[in-house]
Amino acid sequence: MNDRAPANLERYPWPAAFNVAPKWAVEREDVYELEMERIFEGAVWHVVGHVAELDRPGCFKTAMLGRTPLILVHGEDGRVRALHNSCAHRGTLVEPRFRGEATGFECPYHRWAYGLGGELVRCPGENNFPESFRREHYGLARARAETFRGVIFVTLSEHTPPLEQWVAGIEAPLRAAVGGDGRLVLLGYQKVVFDANWKVYIDDEGYHAPLLHKAFQLLQWKGGQGRQTRTENGHRITETIMEGIQGEPPLLEDPELVRYKGGSGPRNKMAHQKAGSLLVTPWPLGAVMNHLDIINMRIANPLNIRQTEVHYTYFAHQDDDDEMVRHRVRQASNLIGPSGFISLEDGAVFRRIQRAIHTQPAHTHYVHGWREDGSKDPYDVTQNDETTNTVWWEMYRRTMGFRRAGPSNVA
Repeated sequence: MNDRAPANLERYPWPAAFNVAPKWAVEREDVYELEMERIFEGAVWHVVGHVAELDRPGCFKTAMLGRTPLILVHGEDGRVRALHNSCAHRGTLVEPRFRGEATGFECPYHRWAYGLGGELVRCPGENNFPESFRREHYGLARARAETFRGVIFVTLSEHTPPLEQWVAGIEAPLRAAVGGDGRLVLLGYQKVVFDANWKVYIDDEGYHAPLLHKAFQLLQWKGGQGRQTRTENGHRITETIMEGIQGEPPLLEDPELVRYKGGSGPRNKMAHQKAGSLLVTPWPLGAVMNHLDIINMRIANPLNIRQTEVHYTYFAHQDDDDEMVRHRVRQASNLIGPSGFISLEDGAVFRRIQRAIHTQPAHTHYVHGWREDGSKDPYDVTQNDETTNTVWWEMYRRTMGFRRAGPSNVA
């Protein structure tokens, strides 16, 4: 790892204990700037979408990866590409729309035009350019883009390992989370901006779920029966067990909103074959989820040190009938969306954390399920523990180049 870090880092060493994280990582502007360089522009694969959003040639959507604007586009050759959404001439944002269909892209400033592959195809007044000018040198810059079971990953670094190495350990759950075969149909989007640092947003776990979210009590949350698994490179897999609604819930006018129907296509292999959720969060900020009958991806990106934008993207399976599609839409909006049973409560807590996290004590603590003698593996614990977050933070520490305090000064 590159050991360069903020100049005054020695005043803020990483704590020696494995089950704590420093609050300064959420509050310091110099750390945020380093995150842009090391994580969002560094040798890291990021989840940015699904091929179902770009289902035919010419379909595109725009996205932000850290501070870098991108165009994801389905090319005439069938490939999905990631283009920098910045004109090669003067740096103007080329495509302002979130999603659409096009035969190419045109910069409004001087009408330089680009093909779906990013190649420069037209620039007015070219006869007055220098003789050395060559169109092939002025295409839209490309980022590396690859897919796994339809999930689109992008990296801005040429030094990032191949995607198959990056997703090692989460292949099976990621495949299950997108319906088994990845044959999805886009239903739509919801967007929310959380008033919290991106690490506050992603620092979620199973400990809080039945305590903060009363909906989980309604859904018969079975604490301790599901499990959370993490990989060495910080990816997280969470399988939760919920019996689902038994009888008619007294507080809901329409109990179908919280019923599990099973849908079409391959069924996820959940623990104990019960209804519940499967959440796969590829490090650092991805989220691919199958919750009851909801197939959902959350595409998140930091807007600044204290705000995070999240696009909730919903899918159906290609084999779903009309009734199942309607069920997925209604369940998604009422449970997972920004104003749903679950996310509304999360957002409120995120904001409260951001308002108070700068105070003492200096660290956040992960204690539920933690065993100081090492008798409980932080890589594989029950759905109610929070200790697997320590693996996420360890990957963060290593990627950022921070060193642990203590005699060993672990790199």
